[in-house]
Amino acid sequence: MSPKIGVIIPARDEEDSIAHVLRDIPADLSPCVVVVNNRSTDRTAEIARAHGAVVINEQRPGYGRVMLTGLEYFARHPVDIVVFLDGDYSDYPAEMGRLVQPIVEEGYDLVLSTRLNPLLDKESLGPHVIYGNKLVVFLMNLLSGSRYTDLGPFRAIRYDALRKLDMRDLNYGWTVEMQAKAWRLGLKVMEVPMRYRKRIGQSKISGTIKGTVLAGSKMIYMVFRRCLWPRRR
Repeated sequence: MSPKIGVIIPARDEEDSIAHVLRDIPADLSPCVVVVNNRSTDRTAEIARAHGAVVINEQRPGYGRVMLTGLEYFARHPVDIVVFLDGDYSDYPAEMGRLVQPIVEEGYDLVLSTRLNPLLDKESLGPHVIYGNKLVVFLMNLLSGSRYTDLGPFRAIRYDALRKLDMRDLNYGWTVEMQAKAWRLGLKVMEVPMRYRKRIGQSKISGTIKGTVLAGSKMIYMVFRRCLWPRRR
């Protein structure tokens, strides 16, 4: 029997991109798609509903909080695998199967997209994002012994493994927390090189100096908080 797949898409003022994202999600995976509308002032929610997504409104700020709001839906509507995907069309939703397949067929718990490879569109990420990301990943690997290469938001995880992680972060430390905890708990993790392109619209985080500084600081804080424990075998 095919696994039940849930998709969580955080979205804030993504009316120009959300339809592209939803149209490109592979229909053969039969996913339940939840768009968490985070204080949008445009037609994001309306367009998402028109394309068949479940829309949940979350008025409180924070990337991690939005993800947790999406997970509350799947606590009531159980799935086997959860996919996290941004709503800005920077990833390639059509390639979702490449993240899900290792979980279904090879027994992986967490499969991550890695963007920092030759497939990367040179205009998709600014230098401050690329090198900041590399710094955070370097510190995580140094302190924990992990072997990650990226913090890409496009990822899939077995739902029962996700529950073990007991995710708590409410903002910029979400991706670091997931990867650090997964390594600490000894989950079976895989990275898959994925294409990445320039997003539609301006990023609410990396598109501003304030957002970049706050996100980078929180990620580094989360690295030290979560990586200074021995890994479980």
